Amino acid sequence: MPDSILVVDDDASVRGLVVRILRSWGHAVIGEAGSVAEALTYADARRPGIALVDIGLPDGDGFSLTRQLRAKPWAMRVVIFSSDADPSNVAAAERAGAVGFFPKDELLSPALQRLIEDSADDDR
Repeated sequence: MPDSILVVDDDASVRGLVVRILRSWGHAVIGEAGSVAEALTYADARRPGIALVDIGLPDGDGFSLTRQLRAKPWAMRVVIFSSDADPSNVAAAERAGAVGFFPKDELLSPALQRLIEDSADDDR
């Protein structure tokens, strides 16, 4: 399922908001995770095509999780997001293998929607 999405954030209310946004755009959200360990478990069980990953997680960070997800034996695109809009996060996200970085205050951005849709289309 190339357009299936896993949402990873340690804040359940943020996860819920992201899930609602993605579903309103017509995407299939197949799981939510609040930690690196949960994300890896969901990824192995459900094989999402896309993961939206927060930087700050209780048992690691989104950059290392991105590297782990990208190393899975199936194609997975990762978009990193954070409440910390520091420009250095963009370069760090790219180095980790993410297709993009978005500040949380831009989650409703048409640019994010296009990035996710382009990522899903690329895997088909």
